[in-house]
Amino acid sequence: MKIAVLVSGGVDSSVALQLLKNEGHDVTAFYLKIWLQDEFSFLGNCPWEEDLEFVRKVCKQTNVPLEVIPLQNEYWDKVVSYTISEIKAGRTPNPDMFCNRLIKFGEFYDKIDVGFEKVASGHYGHISFEDGKYFLKRSPDPIKDQTYFLAYLTQQQISRALFPIGKYTKKEIRKIAAEYNLANQSRKDSQGICFLGQIKFSDFIKHHLGELPGEIIELETGKILGKHPGYYYFTIGQRSGIGLSGGPWFVVEKNITENKIVISKNVELIEKEKNHFSVTNFNWINEPPTKDKLLVKIRHGEHFFNCSIKFQNENFAEVTINRPDRGIAAGQFAVFYDGDYCLGGGVIC
Repeated sequence: MKIAVLVSGGVDSSVALQLLKNEGHDVTAFYLKIWLQDEFSFLGNCPWEEDLEFVRKVCKQTNVPLEVIPLQNEYWDKVVSYTISEIKAGRTPNPDMFCNRLIKFGEFYDKIDVGFEKVASGHYGHISFEDGKYFLKRSPDPIKDQTYFLAYLTQQQISRALFPIGKYTKKEIRKIAAEYNLANQSRKDSQGICFLGQIKFSDFIKHHLGELPGEIIELETGKILGKHPGYYYFTIGQRSGIGLSGGPWFVVEKNITENKIVISKNVELIEKEKNHFSVTNFNWINEPPTKDKLLVKIRHGEHFFNCSIKFQNENFAEVTINRPDRGIAAGQFAVFYDGDYCLGGGVIC
């Protein structure tokens, strides 16, 4: 097949490229320039240049042509603006979810030649074709599995996607990279939000939202203990970065309307654990589930909850999980599974 391979400079996408080349496909590597580093040049060097250097080395090793596609404007319109809006509203954004749906398997589709049959990436997930439909299935590596971030893809997008490393574990991928002596075989995995690179999240917020000075209030006494630069710099449960002595202090409440941060020394007062939440704005890779007993993830990682899901209508449901969790926040995504099959997900509200 003629395949467009998304490469990032990391070992996963590089091994995906190598595996497809080994299978005899006609592959072209594409690097998407979505970094916002240019506007943050005052903070130091741009790490995307280092990424691109690794990409070029790997493409030279594998004898694969490389194209660089600038998508900063599209990324700003579809992902960064959403992130800023969610932060300003006091919710928890998940830009990686929209990066996959709207950029990597969205805008990028429109940029490349229609002759490419598939778009491949270094995601840990597996696509199967059963009974005339495409399904997204979990990776055998429970820690690296990335189906959570792929749950907002459509059936059409899944039908064109290809995840060559999806049946491998991270340890196996590192071993393959070493066998082919790939230039980035020992490179560490990237962490954090994809478009920020080495930029601190607080610097990103300050650059786009500035500062909005407000009061820090002690919950028990109502006393003003200090000032803060803006409610959007803080999260419930936060302990570090509050800037007050006599602690430890914990953020137990955010009053967005009055721009106040409420703190306490009593960790038990942090938002209580709950086992029930609402979900909206669903995307189902195939049809909505007919079972009311499923598995659900409320964040990326290896941990699942058993859950029951009760639909009020096609775009709103109540979800009950089998054990309470303290970290359920509005704006996060709940992703549902039936065994190894990732069905899709929605936004916690």
